[in-house]
Amino acid sequence: MQLRPHQQRALDAMDIADKGQIIVPTGGGKTVVMMQHCLRHLRESSKSQTVVIVAPRILLSNQLYDEFFTTLNGKVFAETIHVHSGEVVGLSTTKVQTIQCHDAVCKTANLHQLIFTTYHSLHKIVDAGINVDIMYCDEAHNSVQRNFFVPVAAMSLSAKYSYFFTATRRVANSHDRGMNNRLVFGDIIENVPAPELINNGSILPPSIVPYKTDIVRTKYSAATIDSNTVQDIIGRLDEENAAKILVAAPNTRVLWNMLSQTDLITSLELLGYNVLHITSKHGAYVNRTKVGREEFFNTLSSWGKDATKKFVVFHYSILSEGINVPGLTHTILLRNLNIVEMAQTIGRVIRVDKQDAQDIANGVLTPGVCQFYRKPCGYVTVPVHSNYGDKTVKRLQNLMDMIFVDGKSVESLVR
Repeated sequence: MQLRPHQQRALDAMDIADKGQIIVPTGGGKTVVMMQHCLRHLRESSKSQTVVIVAPRILLSNQLYDEFFTTLNGKVFAETIHVHSGEVVGLSTTKVQTIQCHDAVCKTANLHQLIFTTYHSLHKIVDAGINVDIMYCDEAHNSVQRNFFVPVAAMSLSAKYSYFFTATRRVANSHDRGMNNRLVFGDIIENVPAPELINNGSILPPSIVPYKTDIVRTKYSAATIDSNTVQDIIGRLDEENAAKILVAAPNTRVLWNMLSQTDLITSLELLGYNVLHITSKHGAYVNRTKVGREEFFNTLSSWGKDATKKFVVFHYSILSEGINVPGLTHTILLRNLNIVEMAQTIGRVIRVDKQDAQDIANGVLTPGVCQFYRKPCGYVTVPVHSNYGDKTVKRLQNLMDMIFVDGKSVESLVR
């Protein structure tokens, strides 16, 4: 596999350091680095290796499993086990004794094992007391949360190698729980600026599109106002381009009221859009039909890869971080996100179009000359009402200038 220069630098740095942080903007291929390092390490090891891959959500953990399986399949054999409460194909457990038993079998048979878990369930692996060779922490800014930090620190100090991947680093004034705690997180061994990724064709620049109205938005009218706003924004898009739109809702209640008490879904259907939505409270829906999460994400992935499919997917926080939704062209921010969520949400829509990526690889398109791409940028729309939205636009513009113009990485304080 041909790695981009920044990915090769990260991989080379991991070969030297037994612990460290890899800071790469969303869409820059952090997972590829993680998988290539794992593949190479397992191939070179004559003794069985135990690798733990940690994610913030079960959905992302399952996505990582699929990507690791695709990368390792046919190149190296490893048993797998999931340590979380989600539904998966294969062995899944949160019982310490089962983890110990699986580990003992792998060690006896000299088999590599991959353990896919979440920050919430990592303590189960720590409690099992098994020897871990490598820990990869994806979206590692989550690891500093109070209820996650202790097991992350324990495994980082006991594993032979520990690597932390994120686009949005979190630090602490006291150094205790922040990623500036070098004892736990190591040094930053690779920090990739976003302009480099734009120039080499890895990601796209974002473009802010404020949507201004004279309407006064209140908590009592929020669902109706937001429904009308979304309809107006989408109704103005170029009909010739199959738009794939991510809408970040203010909260679960407003989102559900938008979908169930207004004509939003019917209006979008008349515009030719499929409608998907997902919340932890109400579950997942595809075109008015409730489905399981696996079917939801399989559908989202399939439609994302289909250039002819138009869809709008509504969510509250679930899709803002880590989850790979291919093909997204626009995002609409109906709420004022914190700096991490804002950076992560921007990252959903700045992935390069699949055909553009192929043309860049074949020399048909010049990397970084985005105006000639089929998808020249990722559109970020922020409604600005008479009493709401101005601050969001200013914060968003400042953040985008910092990341995509000045080339600085995002850091936020641990709360």
